[in-house]
Amino acid sequence: MAKPTSLPYRIQIEQVNGRVTAYADNHVLASSERAMIMRETRLQPVVYFPRSDVQMLAAQPSDKRTFCPFKGTATYWDLHLPNGTISNGAWSYENALEEALNIEGFIAFFPEAADRFEGPDGFLDQPDDGHVSGALVDWLMREAWRHDDPVELTRALGKRFVEDGITVFRLNVVIWALHPEHAGIAYVWNRDSDQVEIRRASYDDLVSAGYQTSPIRHVSEGLGGVRQCLKVEKGEFSFPVMAELRAQGGTDYVAMPLPFSNGQIHVMTMASDHPEGFSTADLGRVFECSTVISRFFEALSQRSNATALLETYLGQGTGARVLGGEIRRGDGDDIDAAILFCDLRNSTGWAERLSRKDYLALLNAFFETVVDRVHTVGGEVLKFVGDGVLAVFPSDANGGHARAAALKAAITIIREVESLRATGIDQPVSCSIGLDFGRVTYGNVGSRDRLDFTVIGRPAIIASRLSDLAKVEGHTILATEAIARAAEGKLKTIGHHVLHNVTEPIDVYAPLNEADADDGHRPLQRIIA
Repeated sequence: MAKPTSLPYRIQIEQVNGRVTAYADNHVLASSERAMIMRETRLQPVVYFPRSDVQMLAAQPSDKRTFCPFKGTATYWDLHLPNGTISNGAWSYENALEEALNIEGFIAFFPEAADRFEGPDGFLDQPDDGHVSGALVDWLMREAWRHDDPVELTRALGKRFVEDGITVFRLNVVIWALHPEHAGIAYVWNRDSDQVEIRRASYDDLVSAGYQTSPIRHVSEGLGGVRQCLKVEKGEFSFPVMAELRAQGGTDYVAMPLPFSNGQIHVMTMASDHPEGFSTADLGRVFECSTVISRFFEALSQRSNATALLETYLGQGTGARVLGGEIRRGDGDDIDAAILFCDLRNSTGWAERLSRKDYLALLNAFFETVVDRVHTVGGEVLKFVGDGVLAVFPSDANGGHARAAALKAAITIIREVESLRATGIDQPVSCSIGLDFGRVTYGNVGSRDRLDFTVIGRPAIIASRLSDLAKVEGHTILATEAIARAAEGKLKTIGHHVLHNVTEPIDVYAPLNEADADDGHRPLQRIIA
């Protein structure tokens, strides 16, 4: 058996020896003895006709444009057939790059437009392109999977390009994220430092001038790749980043799509500082491997997205447990913990007085305040229950730290929530908090196909009931004796109280006076808009 041939990526253009005719539903689209045929590695041959030999072509091109790093910007044309118009059924390269100059201004047809070609025997035959081989492919197949972090994968990929003779000095991989704060993350590798810089883009960044004039937007919106020689001041593209790279000694730039399996387009850019820039063979080798490179980054991205979503909706600790495999009903532990339940007062009144936008802004500011204070002292917010927040503080050996942390969070929350102001209403915002400590079940409960990771037990119920009682009794914080024992004299008893659905009355404690809940100082007022 003959050994398969390894050939470099190539573009070959030659004139067809004879007349070629293209048809659409038996209507002649073009017929010429000057037709050119392009054969590009692993793509079907494409016939290009002189525009003067094309029929039924619109007088002016459409607005659609895409870019090929090998051939240039593709201009699209409508075709007006007797039985209807085919939008963007043909394309041309009006300002072709060097390797495609022989077809500059010629017209080619998409398969849905030209359904049949007639010409010399064998003129559409596809040559044997051999197979892709070399150090890059070997590394992708054997070694790339070992890098389980996008930073390390980007660094390893950049170094592999260089070792394989691809003259890249800067590699940038942009991955769109599924994250409440970050729209995407860029991993930028520089050859000289061999370091990867992480750049995070917010959703606001996507409407900035910097993004709107970037090749990242161009590629990710499906407008094709970008290729620009940096040795010239003016070219097909003039994105600001190209001037920056030119100042760093860059000679060539390319941005290519990294399509994920869900159809979303991510981006990889490369800059060369070689006097001749990138060769067609080098770029072709990267393009041939781009779908494999995409899959590696997609796998890492999915794991990152899963982590971010679980932490966002379940909390950091709980999200880690679920991601670690605690996904069955009943999975979990019985633990000692302090429980905090915080409820926004007069939520219904705020909802009636404020616009939907302003009410949501107030609610989000309240949640943000509570979550920040809980996390600061080592607790974890488990869930939002309407306008309430349930938080847990897992216990240490004797439980003293967890109880003290919960009380400290509660005091700080009361102080900071009162500094909030709703838009256009000069009235303090307030909340009520219930605290208890004891044994709870911390894990999955629910149906077979819909689970909730939460805390179940008497302390969780009592904390919620104490929050309700605080509203009725005019207090900000109410706690049980278990919390008061770690309060260092900051709480006083207010007597026995019967709580809804709790069988026996319990001793209830409150701050010595409500002023104690602000520690004698307040932060600057925050306006919620």
